[in-house]
Amino acid sequence: MVRTEPAGKRLFVLDTNVLMHDPTALFRFQEHDIYLPMVVLEELDRGKKGVSEVARNVRQVSRFIDDLMAQLDHAEIARGIELATTLSLPDSEFAPSGRLLFQTEALVTDLPETLPGHTADNTILGTALALQKERPDIDVTLVSKDINLRIKAAVVGIRAEDYYNDQVLDDVNLLYLGICDLPADFWEHHSKDMESWQEEGRTFYQLQGPMTADWYPNQFLSLEGEQPFRAIVRRVERESAIIETVTDYANPRHTVWGINARNAEQNFALNLLMDPDIDFISLVGAAGTGKTLLTLASALAQTLEQNIYKEIIMTRVTVPVGEDIGFLPGTEEEKMTPWMGALMDNLEVLTHSEEGGEWGRAATADILKNRIKIRSLNFMRGRTFLNRFVILDEAQNLTAKQMKTLITRAGPGTKMICLGNIAQIDTPYLTETTSGLTFVVDRFKQWAHSGHVTLRRGERSRLADYASSVL
Repeated sequence: MVRTEPAGKRLFVLDTNVLMHDPTALFRFQEHDIYLPMVVLEELDRGKKGVSEVARNVRQVSRFIDDLMAQLDHAEIARGIELATTLSLPDSEFAPSGRLLFQTEALVTDLPETLPGHTADNTILGTALALQKERPDIDVTLVSKDINLRIKAAVVGIRAEDYYNDQVLDDVNLLYLGICDLPADFWEHHSKDMESWQEEGRTFYQLQGPMTADWYPNQFLSLEGEQPFRAIVRRVERESAIIETVTDYANPRHTVWGINARNAEQNFALNLLMDPDIDFISLVGAAGTGKTLLTLASALAQTLEQNIYKEIIMTRVTVPVGEDIGFLPGTEEEKMTPWMGALMDNLEVLTHSEEGGEWGRAATADILKNRIKIRSLNFMRGRTFLNRFVILDEAQNLTAKQMKTLITRAGPGTKMICLGNIAQIDTPYLTETTSGLTFVVDRFKQWAHSGHVTLRRGERSRLADYASSVL
C-alpha cells in the first residue's frame, strides 16, 4: 500500500522500475488511479527477454495488463480500466477500486531547459508535468524506485514518492534482533508462581509476568550480572511463557567442529544452528562477527559427525543479481567458486589440520568435495532439497520474491540458513527496509521452527576492530 498523505483521490504515474520490481503494483493503490505513459510500455517491451527475475516480472506485468484489456474496446480502454473486479491479492488489506489509464494521445510537454535530451526519465517527467496542467484538481504523483528521478521530479515541481508497498518496516532500527535484554529487576516481577523442571538434562522454567507477552518463539533472553542468565523462549502462551536455559558453547567441552563461541551472541547463534527442530535461521551482522564460520562449523558437525543431513549446499547471490554465469569457464560449481571466497576461506580454517600429513589433508579434501556442493541461485527454480543443510550467503541482496523462491525449495529434513549484512546492499532499488533478508526476519519471527540472531560484536582481529571504528 502506498502512503497517501494528501486527502482525496490521486493520480499515480508509475515509473518502469516499479513494475519491474513488483508486478502486482498495478493493484496496490487502493481507490486511486494509475497512469502508464507510453514510454513505460516501451521500456517494459525492451526488458521482457531473458531468464532473470526482472524479465520474469516484466512478462507478468504484460500478462496482467493483457488480462485487464481482454474484451474491451478502444473507447473503454481510453476511459480507463476498472481494477475493482480483477486480481485479488491475499496479502493486501484493500481491494483496488481505481482505474488504470494509458497514454492514448500525445501530451504537450514543456520541460525546463535544465533537462536536456529525450531520455525515458525526462519523457516520464514531461508527461507528469502535462498531467498536472491538464488536471489541476487532482494530485498527480510520480512513483519511482529511482532516487535520482525523484530528485529531478522535485526540482521541476512534481510530487514524487518511492514505492512503499514492499517496505517491511518504517525504520530498520525496528528490525527484530532475536535477543531480549532483561532488566535487573526481571525476577522480582516474573518469579511469582514460577515452575521449573528438567527433561533429558535440560532445565525449563514456566514464567508469568508483563514481559512474556512481547516474546517470540526461539527468542533469546539475556540477563547480565555476577551470574549471567541465558535462556531461549520455547513457547509463548496467553499469560505465560516456557523458557529453557541454553547450552554454553563458550565452554571448551561444548565445541562445534573445534569452534567455541566468543561472545553471548555467537553462543545464541550456535544454539539455533545445532537445534535439529529449527528449520530456518537468519543471522544478520557486519563483517567479522562470525556468521559464516559458525554456520559452516555447525554444518560440518551435523553432516559429517552426526549424519543428520546428507550434504551441505552453499550458494550466494551473484551481483548483478540474475545474470548468467556462463561466461566463466568450467562447471556450475567451478563458475561459482570466484563468488564463494568468503565461504571457502572459512572452510579452510575449519578443515586445516597438521595431523595425518599431506595424505590426511588430501583425504579430508576428498570427503568435503563429496559432501559440500556449491550451487548457483540462477538455477534454483523447480528444485527440491531433501535432508540438506543449505547456506545462503549475502542474502541481503535478494528481493522478497527471490527469497520466497529459494526458501520454498526446502523439502523434508532440510535446514536453511540465511546470512547477510543489511548495511551492505549491492542490488539496485533495494534498501535496508525492503531487502528480502529484512522481509524473512520479520515474517518468520513468530514461527516455532525458526530463529534469528543479530550479531553485533566483531571477532576478526584487533586490527579489523580498530579499522572498523576509526576508518
